[in-house]
Amino acid sequence: MNDYKNEDVIMLPGRAGKEKKIPEAGLFFVNPTEAGHALRKMVTEGGKKRFLFNSGLCVAANEAFFAAGPAVGAPMAVLCLEKLIALGARRLILVGWCGSLQQELRVGNVVLPGQAVCGEGTSRYYSSDPGPEPSAGLLTWLREILNRNTIAWQEGRVWSTDAPYRETRGLLASLRREQDVVAVDMEYSALCTVATFRGVDLAACMLVSDELWQKEWKAGFSTPAFRLRSQGLSELLIEAMNCKLNQKDSTEKWRGIDITHEEEI
Repeated sequence: MNDYKNEDVIMLPGRAGKEKKIPEAGLFFVNPTEAGHALRKMVTEGGKKRFLFNSGLCVAANEAFFAAGPAVGAPMAVLCLEKLIALGARRLILVGWCGSLQQELRVGNVVLPGQAVCGEGTSRYYSSDPGPEPSAGLLTWLREILNRNTIAWQEGRVWSTDAPYRETRGLLASLRREQDVVAVDMEYSALCTVATFRGVDLAACMLVSDELWQKEWKAGFSTPAFRLRSQGLSELLIEAMNCKLNQKDSTEKWRGIDITHEEEI
């Protein structure tokens, strides 16, 4: 195994002289829709914007946590994660979407990714481990938040790819059958790998945006019902990070956005 940490790399992530440190805890929204909604919400509540490449970053008014994003794809997500860590991030929740490989997982369902399966090309520059794990402590925190709000969730292995337009039925069937993969995304495995490499905690909470287990691809991410559900989940996590989680209000907000299988169309 290569000793990645002792390699003679040319550039290292760092904090510039005038850049302020950020809180240790934060939410990382990889999708533009969720990131835009979350950052706007935080700004309206007094949060302060910061610079983060061609992405976005906002520190909460009480400076208890931050939110960042978007960053689609493993290379961009890792670039942003490295900067966030350099600025002081130590505990991060990835918030994103995933494609389901299981009949039991339908559009709008919540997935808590477990072990990652590396199918993207960024991870191998940090580690030779093909199956990095999320933070056990942060996974427990996410389970508690979802259970407190009576939100059903499923846990399982998630495969990440750089090439969503090159997913074949045979490949996905093999991942499901041979590696017990329940869903696919584009960033999770790389972010888990980098978090382990840098010694920080990271876990993820994902919403199923499309179904890949059927004969025909079934997308649900463009429907108004899905977008409302996605915003509801983002707002719930923001409230939880802000230590102002009101069980009754949050539960009613989530239940008021009901997605059934028929509503995905």
